[in-house]
Amino acid sequence: MKFIKVCLLGLLILSTAISANVEAEYELETIAEGLHSPWGIAFPSEDEILVTELSGSLRLINSDGLISEPISGVPEVLFAGQGGLSDIVLHPQFDSNKLIYLSFSETDPSNKNLNTLRVVKAIFEGNSIKDVETVFLATPLRKTAAHYGARMLFMKDGTLLITSGDGFNYREQAQYLNNHYGKIIRINDDGSIPEDNPFLTTEGALPEIWSYGHRNLQGIAQNTEGTIIFENEHGPMGGDELNIINPKLNYGWPAISYGKDYSGALITPFTEKEGMEQPNKYWVPSIAPSGMTFYDKDLFPQWKGSLFVSALVPGDVRRLVLDGEVVISEEILFDGIGRIRNVITAPDGSLILATDGKNGKLIRVKPIK
Repeated sequence: MKFIKVCLLGLLILSTAISANVEAEYELETIAEGLHSPWGIAFPSEDEILVTELSGSLRLINSDGLISEPISGVPEVLFAGQGGLSDIVLHPQFDSNKLIYLSFSETDPSNKNLNTLRVVKAIFEGNSIKDVETVFLATPLRKTAAHYGARMLFMKDGTLLITSGDGFNYREQAQYLNNHYGKIIRINDDGSIPEDNPFLTTEGALPEIWSYGHRNLQGIAQNTEGTIIFENEHGPMGGDELNIINPKLNYGWPAISYGKDYSGALITPFTEKEGMEQPNKYWVPSIAPSGMTFYDKDLFPQWKGSLFVSALVPGDVRRLVLDGEVVISEEILFDGIGRIRNVITAPDGSLILATDGKNGKLIRVKPIK
């Protein structure tokens, strides 16, 4: 295993809302490497890690850093563009029911030129999964292999949030409620629709939609109590966003944006409009936000209550110091190790980073002993 020792000057937020400088010492430990584009991470036990590879494999990593052969039973995925085997989350009662949820892109069996996002649930049995059932399938089909979203989060009430991107070429559809482009979806754990979803009685709307007007949603997290849902998404050239998600609200894409098209042309002249939500924070130039975790453990007390956002460009993690829903400050951490695809909080309070690419790594951030 490889270790890198570093120090940082962090901010300890006091109960009086007065901040003071404190030194946080940590080390970076490479716990696994040679992964093919690691994307989603989950802990079936305190010393085992399930990780998805975008190329289509689900693997189990033990406490010694040994990587299993691909777990059998995983559906075939479309590994192209930004598509592949994406996120993994555990059911809130995983200890008793062993249910995992996987999101992935797939080719339409009747038309190989079209594809979509699917979410399945399955029973995890160590070296295989069984009883695979679909709980969500994004419609309509798309031609592009881009902007799937594909992050998932179980809310405290047991319902599942799924991010569904705008498909890149279908951005205007993010403003309409008859499709899944640029939406956050909320379903029950079996795929049925919760009775309190916001668009159940809206004519022409898909009842599983929770919020709309999004671009490519790559991170979703909640605070300890589950009263605040955080979401981040890629803007175009600039305009990456951190949002606080509430049901039924319109987050503006592409009618409002702080970014420009990749050609330099304006997508919209507007950064705000009545009836459309403003981001809690936006980044210009882009940082390409990816995973996200709310830190509420005691291993790093000076980080408690912070939101960590992994970023692909140029490759770092942003620690956002919060006062409720308000971002007080931003600190750049863990730069210099490459594009970071995900950051999660481990059961022991350490942070786990996943680096992007064909030789992806899992790196643990822990205190120096």
